[in-house]
Amino acid sequence: MKKILGLFLTIVLSLGVLAGCGSSNSAGQTSSNKKQVVKIGITGDDHVIWDKVKQNLAKENIDLQIVSFADYVRPNLALSDGEIDLNSFQHYAYLNKFKSEHKLKISAIGETVLAPLGVYSSKIKSVKDIKEGAKIAIPNDATNEGRGLNLLQSAGLIKLKDGVGLLPKLQDVTENPKNIQFVELVATQIPRSLQDVDAAIINSGVAIDAKLNPVKDSIYLEDVSSKNAKPYINVIVAKDKDKNNATYKKVVKAYQTDEIKKLIKDTYKGSEIPVF
Repeated sequence: MKKILGLFLTIVLSLGVLAGCGSSNSAGQTSSNKKQVVKIGITGDDHVIWDKVKQNLAKENIDLQIVSFADYVRPNLALSDGEIDLNSFQHYAYLNKFKSEHKLKISAIGETVLAPLGVYSSKIKSVKDIKEGAKIAIPNDATNEGRGLNLLQSAGLIKLKDGVGLLPKLQDVTENPKNIQFVELVATQIPRSLQDVDAAIINSGVAIDAKLNPVKDSIYLEDVSSKNAKPYINVIVAKDKDKNNATYKKVVKAYQTDEIKKLIKDTYKGSEIPVF
């Protein structure tokens, strides 16, 4: 009787072990097949490139959800607050200043494009035609305002104080021979104000959203081949604690492909230049 009972217990235990192994494998399979959701914040409505990246990531079981913002402030705050996982809308100069001012623990994890800043006008065809007392709209955030002032200096319209670097302010203008009046506006709102000013400094992405072609429609365009262009390379950004997240690295890798590089070149025709 004892032998029969012992044999019975052995069989039951063996079945339990096998059942446990089967359950473990099933859970592992379910876990590996579970779609990973990644929310990435951008600005504006133009996300043709990210739509293609999203399509390619779906093959890796990653659901990339694109979240659009209307300004340059919310995407970093939303990232820090955990509302999104990544963002892609800003260059190094803007990122470094913003995270320092707001004490955010966020960092670049990949580079995307270099988008030249341009001067646009619905009234004149060349910066040489800018008249005495002309009104020029300029972004009101520190990094893009500074970049814009440097652009106007390179165009020969103003001179800046020596040594101001990337972030000059209006008070750093030492020479303004045409007495230009600067109109500070939120960067994303400048295109709709083109009729109210003589010229405007507009970021490439904002210009594209407004159906402007930076190469064809600008009256003066930033020289992206300059050694000073590095701070203006656009980046994909994550929280510091997620810099080595394997899934987020897959997002960067999915962007930095020859296919995406070609799509950028074909779509923007020099308005945005891939840097990978």
